[in-house]
Amino acid sequence: MKKARPIMIQGTMSNAGKSLICAALCRIFKQDGYSVAPFKSQNMALNSFITEEGLEMGRAQVVQAEAAGIKPSVLMNPILLKPTTDVGSQVIVNGEVRGNMKASDYFKYKKQLIPDIMHAYGILEEKNDIIVIEGAGSPAEINLKSDDIVNMGMAKMAKAPVLLVGDIDRGGVFAQLFGTVSLLDADERDIVKATVINKFRGDKTILEPGLDMLYNLVKVPCAGVVPYVHVDIDDEDSLSEKLSAGMRKEIDIAVILLPRISNFTDFSPFSRFSGVSLRYVKNLFELGSPDLIIIPGTKSTMSDLKWMRQNGLEAEILKKASRNTPVFGICGGLQMLGKKISDPFDTEGGGEINGMSLLDTETVFEKQKTRTQTDGVFDGIKGIFEPLNGLRYRGYEIHMGQSTDTSAVIQKNSIYGSYIHGIFDENGIAETIVRALYKSRGMEFNENEVFDISAYRESQYDLLADTVREAMDMELIYKILEEGI
Repeated sequence: MKKARPIMIQGTMSNAGKSLICAALCRIFKQDGYSVAPFKSQNMALNSFITEEGLEMGRAQVVQAEAAGIKPSVLMNPILLKPTTDVGSQVIVNGEVRGNMKASDYFKYKKQLIPDIMHAYGILEEKNDIIVIEGAGSPAEINLKSDDIVNMGMAKMAKAPVLLVGDIDRGGVFAQLFGTVSLLDADERDIVKATVINKFRGDKTILEPGLDMLYNLVKVPCAGVVPYVHVDIDDEDSLSEKLSAGMRKEIDIAVILLPRISNFTDFSPFSRFSGVSLRYVKNLFELGSPDLIIIPGTKSTMSDLKWMRQNGLEAEILKKASRNTPVFGICGGLQMLGKKISDPFDTEGGGEINGMSLLDTETVFEKQKTRTQTDGVFDGIKGIFEPLNGLRYRGYEIHMGQSTDTSAVIQKNSIYGSYIHGIFDENGIAETIVRALYKSRGMEFNENEVFDISAYRESQYDLLADTVREAMDMELIYKILEEGI
């Protein structure tokens, strides 16, 4: 049986744009008639997704699967690390929680996961023409190269040629690329078949002398200079530029930027309205007087609630809630809005903590994580968001805590909470909420901003692919695919 040809995207650093380049290539190969699947052996992220089978994986590969026109599968991301502290993570293997580990313990343990990685990769390899593999961070972290399973170690296991991506927007791109290649071992340098300069703004002709000098230094061609792409595609990286306070617009939505915020892409639908500011705020000064406050999910509900309590955000939210500013909590945010959170099994360090008491529910952390996709129709919603009733929602749940109120949306006065990630994604939902906020301000909603979310998302993938196809030497890319390593 003929196996898929792999190509791997590695970066000079985190947030160099690997995920979007991979998504672009997935779309391009799909457009060119190939069956293609994304793959990342190990992902570290607090943004995760639940598959149809109830298994947990990183959202970056979900986005890439959508770009490839296929359903996301945990095979595309066999290892997910969800940081719980600055020195430890929850380790998820094949979509199931394996346990919590300190970084030093995981570093010693990770080589045991190679069979899981290669089993998943092997299944994808047999079902597709091309596998687009994403690395993590940088392959030149010389203190982490021993037993690597996600960068050059994965490239060797998959026999995948590597495109090395550098980020020119943050400066020093030639030093990034040359320095990274220089720190690789000789056999690793042989695997790097081309460089890519990403996030370029300006006149490419000014860059060309540098490209010639770079070729003389690293001895591989530059496969493309990709411009800074303005597309509306979810970016899971914690360094995402979306996580900023931003400027206030006609309608102002403030998301609390919790220290361990998870699944912040839940709120992307609101950013598509030109008159709406979606701001991520971390202090009283940034909060201001928004029209809607959202408390997002978090990997550490109890400690993040203490953080809000200590910096005064909790007291300010309580004050604004008393004045009927709507507040919406998702997952961990819902738990914080309740009366009490208990942790009898030491999931988050044990003990219990009083919640904000804005919702009449209590939460107990259990031993087993709830992981499920869910859908339904809004019913019984009152107050400002009553127009949601009758609309269909779809999403997924990932949580250790079980709350006494199990409604899809829990409500008290102008306070709302839900465990459902992606609850704003379906057609009409974000629009209905924005309409309601405009109405509360006595303002008119722009009817020209009504659109089909699915069609819009597809158009954004096509825009990304078109931009990258034009910027990259696709003839060279296909040659690299054909020749392998």
